[in-house]
Amino acid sequence: MSNQSVRQIGILLFPDVEELDAVGPWEVLSYWTRVFPEDEWAVFCFSAEGKPVTCSKGLTIGSHYSMDDMPALDVLLYPGGRGTRPRLNDSQHLEWVRRQRRSVPLMTSVCTGSLVFAAAGLLTGRPATTHWGSLERLRELDSTIDVRPDERFVDDGDTVTSAGVSAGIDMALHLVARLSSPERARQVRRGIQYDPQPPV
Repeated sequence: MSNQSVRQIGILLFPDVEELDAVGPWEVLSYWTRVFPEDEWAVFCFSAEGKPVTCSKGLTIGSHYSMDDMPALDVLLYPGGRGTRPRLNDSQHLEWVRRQRRSVPLMTSVCTGSLVFAAAGLLTGRPATTHWGSLERLRELDSTIDVRPDERFVDDGDTVTSAGVSAGIDMALHLVARLSSPERARQVRRGIQYDPQPPV
């Protein structure tokens, strides 16, 4: 298997990212890419400077790369959390997001990551979702967005947004189905024993 043929999924990490927004999809995607290398996909985490970040509830997570030295992306996964709020008004970061849109075939978000996409103008006139507590904020950022409050995730071709926190797991399984096959997604779901049956 040639390394050049392996397609790359990058999960962005930043201070105050919501832990499960990043780690939930990581579990799905890393299980897939490690157990089924023949599919020729890889996943990594990256941060602005390649340093570890402290998440919203205190967990510290390391990065594999910085924004400057990471491989070219085929898929960007932008998680949410409190750390997205300062990025909504960070012109340099929003320009970085727009540059990714120009070069990355598939842009995906979990939870309030979609707020950053909206602030960068990526969701104009498109269907999207976010955490239930931020649906109005999504509408405020861009009134042309077709906000989908009842969807776990919204696939709009080159952009996929998901609802809050645990919905990122569902979105990541959808990515496996889309990028490989529904059968592969079922294998991954069984492998990580994801079969939600809430006790309450």
